[in-house]
Amino acid sequence: MNLESNQIAAVTQWYSQGASLSDIQKRLKSEFGLSLTYLDIRLLADELKLTREEPEPDITSSTDTILPPPLSPMAGNGHVSVTISSLQKPGALLNGDVTFSDGQRAEWYVDQTGRLGLNPRQAGYRPSKDDVLAFQMELEKIARKQSF
Repeated sequence: MNLESNQIAAVTQWYSQGASLSDIQKRLKSEFGLSLTYLDIRLLADELKLTREEPEPDITSSTDTILPPPLSPMAGNGHVSVTISSLQKPGALLNGDVTFSDGQRAEWYVDQTGRLGLNPRQAGYRPSKDDVLAFQMELEKIARKQSF
C-alpha cells in the first residue's frame, strides 16, 4: 500500500483514538480522496502493525479466566454439579450440563469466541451469583482433570 507519511500518521492516530477500520476507510475517502476497500484497510492495519489493548474479559463470558473470586456462603444445599459432554455440539468448543444448588438444571457451552453460555431447562431461570461462581470453579476443575 502506497500512502504518504502524513496519511499513515493520520491512520495511526485515528486507530489509536478508537476509530474502526470502517471509520478509517471513510475518513481516508473524505479527507484524502482515497478509495480503498475494507480489505485494503485491514491489510494496511496489519502492515502498520496497528493493535489495541483488548479489555479484560468478563469472567462470566470467557474461558480465558474462568476462576472467580472466593465464594460467599451459598443458598440451597451449596452443591453445584457439572459434567462435560463427550459429544460436541455444533458451534461449541466444549459443552455439558450443570445442576445448580436449588436443583435447577441447564446446558452450558463455550462457543468459538470463548464465551460461556447457559441454556436453562426452565424458561426464564437465572442461577444465583454464588451458583454461577461455583459452576465456573467446578467447570475449571473438571476441565483441568480432563485436559481441555
